Amino acid sequence: MAQKPRQDRRKKVIEALNKARSMELHAIHQYMNQHYNLDNMDYGELAGKVKLIAIDEMRHAEMFAERIKELDGEPVTEFGSKVQKGQKVQVMFSFDAKLEDNTIDVYNQFAAVCRDSGDSISMKLFETIINEEQIHYNYFDNVDEHIETLGDTFLAKIAGTPSATGLAPKGFAVVTGGAA
Repeated sequence: MAQKPRQDRRKKVIEALNKARSMELHAIHQYMNQHYNLDNMDYGELAGKVKLIAIDEMRHAEMFAERIKELDGEPVTEFGSKVQKGQKVQVMFSFDAKLEDNTIDVYNQFAAVCRDSGDSISMKLFETIINEEQIHYNYFDNVDEHIETLGDTFLAKIAGTPSATGLAPKGFAVVTGGAA
């Protein structure tokens, strides 16, 4: 079997990286919108964690952009999907868990594209980011499970908590010890 020319393989990797970047840009805006809404609803603790996750997504978008530039590509600036605004807290975390679960699946496919294209650096980048997306999924799924199981009791316990949403450049995965 003849191997594809290097330029063709590089183009496939850049395409995968750019698709991932557009997904991250969507996640940033989705989670920041949710952060503002949760803060307005006085669910400060949840708002603060969602903001930290958005910061993780910002790091991911920049990591993808840097790799794209290393491969002589042009990083995209378009969102992968439309932001869902005005979500109720009862559906927000289920929505986010599904978003993260899909991201993990897609990024595993993109990692395979990178491996098959002979780009272990991009493959490892996807693997690193998949680990952080799994941390996000676990958090969203856990909160969703609490809301499903405990309902208003859980939400009442969170209501009125401080958001502590000041400058937090490390993000959720780093703060919870899941990333370097």
